Amino acid sequence: LSGLDPAQPYFQGTPIEVRLDKSDAEFVDVIHTDSAPTIPNLGFGMSSAVGHIDFYPNGGKQMPGCDKNALSQIVDLDGIWEGTRDFVACNHLRSYKYYSDSIIYPDGFLGYPCASYEVFDTENCFPCPKEGCPNMGHYADKFKDKIKNNFLKLYLNTAEAKDFPLWRYKVTVTLAGKSKVKGYANIALYGSGGNTRQHQITQGTLRPDNTYTKFIDAEVNVGTVKKVKFLWNNNWINPTFPTLGAATITVQSGMNG
Repeated sequence: LSGLDPAQPYFQGTPIEVRLDKSDAEFVDVIHTDSAPTIPNLGFGMSSAVGHIDFYPNGGKQMPGCDKNALSQIVDLDGIWEGTRDFVACNHLRSYKYYSDSIIYPDGFLGYPCASYEVFDTENCFPCPKEGCPNMGHYADKFKDKIKNNFLKLYLNTAEAKDFPLWRYKVTVTLAGKSKVKGYANIALYGSGGNTRQHQITQGTLRPDNTYTKFIDAEVNVGTVKKVKFLWNNNWINPTFPTLGAATITVQSGMNG
């Protein structure tokens, strides 16, 4: 039984007889996309973990792409009706859009077990544990025999628009060069499953021999990494023409470590 952002008003904090609960089926998985408090945020979905596994994409409260201005949302690519509904209840409706995308991406939407969304961006929740991570949506039930905890809270990020799944990597770059410069450093991953766009690793003062680590939510499952492209740029014209490189780059997949 899959709960797509189960309702908060009149249901959160109530007895299990009147709301969704894991006793309702052999396996209950839940996607929370609009769990900010009803007052003042008008959150339609509940924040409580109520299933065997509960997914909180993007933290479960504010979904990327739902903060577009009213006009661009109403004149939506999917038509005026779809855009108008999204304007009224965009976060709430993301749950079924993620679910429908999950049907065509069996390896997508990996949910990482974690204490909170804040902790999700640290090393504590990466990579997936040895039993793996469940897939949010249609294929969540593949994980049902691996559940050990009473409640399992899972976190992940999604894209702003369709196609929604992202694949998480940890990238560590050690810089090489003779002098520090101000600017930014980007990397792109090339692999057997496809190539990513450029993702920024760091911005500000770039110091040779320093190591920079960043989690990247890539728009493709790269598969086996074949090549990494390193690019850097300084913010203004520098007459000394500084050069900067990458001494080492390490890429770790969240899926299998």
